[in-house]
Parts: sequence; C-alpha cells; structure tokens
Amino acid sequence: MSAKSALNKAIFIPNDERLLAAVQVKRRTKKKIPFLATGGPGDYTTFVCLSVTNKKPALVFLTKVKQFGGSSSFVRRSQWTISQLRQVNGIDSVRDCPEFDLIFENGSDQWTAGSAGEKCVFVQILHHTCQRFIPERKPEFINCPSKLLGGNSILHEAADTVSSAVQKASQALNERGERLGRVEEKTGQMMNSAQHFADTAHKLAMKHKC
Repeated sequence: MSAKSALNKAIFIPNDERLLAAVQVKRRTKKKIPFLATGGPGDYTTFVCLSVTNKKPALVFLTKVKQFGGSSSFVRRSQWTISQLRQVNGIDSVRDCPEFDLIFENGSDQWTAGSAGEKCVFVQILHHTCQRFIPERKPEFINCPSKLLGGNSILHEAADTVSSAVQKASQALNERGERLGRVEEKTGQMMNSAQHFADTAHKLAMKHKC
C-alpha cells in the first residue's frame, strides 16, 4: 500500500474526507525538539496533506501528519482550512526544486519535499483546488514555474500524452483497416478473375463437346 493510500485510510476516510494530494516533507529550518510530547525520540516522517470533505458544502483542509519511527500509524498534528492559506512560495520560478513555503494567517512553514517532482505535483493540485473552492481572496502563488499554474501544466502534459497515444493508436488502426481493405479488394478482384476464367474455360469445354 502506498503512503497516500495508507494516509487516506488511516486519517481521512474515518473523518469522511477524501485525500487529494500528499507530499512527504522536511523542515528547512529545524526546530530543536530533542524529546517529543509522545515520550519518544524525535524520529518521525512528516506529510503535508490536502483533503476535501465528502459532505456539501465541501470544506478543504491542509493537514500536517506525522508518522513516528518504528510505527505504521499516523498522527494528525496541525490543520488549516484552505481559506487560511495566504501564500504559496515555490522558491524558484525557472527551475524545478523541492523547496516551498506555505504562509498562513497565523504562521508559516518552510518545507523541502522528497523530490522536485513531488513538490511540483502537490503545488499544482493545491493551486487547482484553490481556484475551484475559494471564490474570493485566493492565496498568492509566487516563484512557481508557469507549468504548475495552468497552461502547459503537468496535468495538461499528461492529458496531451494520452491524447497523442490515442490518436496514434487510432491512426494505426485506420491504416491497418485501409491495408485490410486493399487486401480484401485485391482478393475480391482475384476471385472475380478466377470465376471469369472458370466460366470461360467451361464455355470452351462445352464448345469442344459440341
């Protein structure tokens, strides 16, 4: 089971929510917490998750979830409504990088994702969700490559790739159909020729008998 599936099953489904995106992160500026309130050492994995409620009107949340070392369970630590999000800083608008910042009404977090690709997918889904669910005072997305904010996006590129593959497959089938059609046409012509030859031979044979 993937981390996203495990998170969804453990944290969000029980709360009648649906997980839209999740990214594994580490703080760029680590807090000095030698001993956590849980009574264990500070060995844990952090996920930033984007979820939506199943009930209408839908509510969208950003949730910080931790998984402590040696445990398969997840713990919900902090949560914000998407309307509390004020800014998403992608750090670099030119090249893909794993760093990003989330700025809320009452604080901010500076994160480094597991990879630039994971960060890009998360930021793009977050941007799309903000456009869909926030009618006013949408959060600002700065220093993000344009492909993440619409236009030539990752999702559009994927759709284009699928569309191209379908077109190529359709073209191949059409070409195959045309080839089969030509073969059937030639076969028909050969059968007609054979039948004509047989008829002619039969007529000649009848004349010789006469």
